[in-house]
Amino acid sequence: MRPSIYVKVVGFRDVERHAINTLFRLSVGRPISYGLWTPDAPVPPQLALIDLDAYEAGLELASPGLDPGLKLICVGPEAPPHAHHVFERPLYWPDVVKAMDAIFVEPKETVRGSDFSQDPLVHAAPPPTRVCLLVDPSREDRMYLRARLALAGQTKVDDATTGSEAIEMARAQHYDLIITSLKLPDIEGWALIRKLMALEPAIGSVIVTSSDRSWHMHEAAQLNGCHGVIEKPYDPSQIVDVLQSIWRLPGV
Repeated sequence: MRPSIYVKVVGFRDVERHAINTLFRLSVGRPISYGLWTPDAPVPPQLALIDLDAYEAGLELASPGLDPGLKLICVGPEAPPHAHHVFERPLYWPDVVKAMDAIFVEPKETVRGSDFSQDPLVHAAPPPTRVCLLVDPSREDRMYLRARLALAGQTKVDDATTGSEAIEMARAQHYDLIITSLKLPDIEGWALIRKLMALEPAIGSVIVTSSDRSWHMHEAAQLNGCHGVIEKPYDPSQIVDVLQSIWRLPGV
């Protein structure tokens, strides 16, 4: 497998930045994967993704230090003539990834792996501004769920690794959605949920994650006032269904 292609991202709104970072994370394991270029990266960027509506874009394109061999994908009007691809908003991110792949793919080589075009959250309309809390001692699980939420346009997401941390954060900040594991190092999962449910103002929705896929788990979640169960190992389609049931996401 070839190393990641480093991409310099110039401009873009916060929601778009989250979508870009999420697609980069989901590209890991594909024949062509992408990483966000930063000044401390081990190699120069091989591609620039430029938001032509941003002030920074003009500075970047006019910079005397701009590598003339740097490949460009631009979003917006008045793209430079040497840009490989130009997109207009609204963006359909799977098409952007396909354009990136087309630059670096070898002739007659087919890129396989994650099919972003089949992921309904990639192009779902973003929900109204909400604040979410992920509670799980596993960094990998939190990162995965954060990525799924970002694909749904949900960018205001906090993290907690213990039940006591979650309670403290929920007392200081109202959360519209809390997604919590039942396996926490300091408190039994259902006890945490009862404490969260007792807070004022009331939390919008609580979803539990569990490797117990039995109907008993779903019944227990319902009896404890939860709005759904996300089963482990994670299934993207089930996450879509659960989010759709509480957010009514259009286009999902």
